[in-house]
Amino acid sequence: MNCVKLLGQRLMSREFDRQVAEVQIRVAVLNRFTALGIPMTVAAG
Repeated sequence: MNCVKLLGQRLMSREFDRQVAEVQIRVAVLNRFTALGIPMTVAAG
């Protein structure tokens, strides 16, 4: 939840449907950043 708050403490949209979309976009961005930060491991041998 702390990471979501780093993208902004408040929702900019007033309508509920747009707020849902805004949160989904934030989660997608966080998931992408997380995926970029995970190292790729390859078995040596």
